[in-house]
Amino acid sequence: MSLLNSSLQAEWVARVKHISWEESLDVDIEEINDDHKKLVDLFNLLSQAVENGDSVDYVDAVLEELITCTIWHFRHEERLMLRYRYDGMELHKAEHTDLIEGVRAMQQMLREENRLPTSEDFEYLAVWLTRHIVGQDMRLGFYLAEVME
Repeated sequence: MSLLNSSLQAEWVARVKHISWEESLDVDIEEINDDHKKLVDLFNLLSQAVENGDSVDYVDAVLEELITCTIWHFRHEERLMLRYRYDGMELHKAEHTDLIEGVRAMQQMLREENRLPTSEDFEYLAVWLTRHIVGQDMRLGFYLAEVME
């Protein structure tokens, strides 16, 4: 059973775009790029699940996987920041915390109200992810490229 009626699905397709991995997202650190590619894939899987009208349980499972992988990735970056004494860690980590809080709120609404993520939710996630990568993560990548052995 589709969770979205056909007019909502049409709006969804028109408004939500999938993230494509591009060279502009490359931070010059392969292990971080690999993490980012996985997060992009999961974002796209979540978007596709909502667009296809998949069950709330399935959407929740994909969202949980995205959250879990995002938290793991953030800890990975934070470990590298500690290891290589990155001065920008406080601000970078604060951005990580903000995203996790926002996505957890989205998950809570899904679980408690059966409210699927909206196109605005996906737009927020896509903008946050790409801005974070080309901003904070790019700065981190430049730094790590200089100091990693």
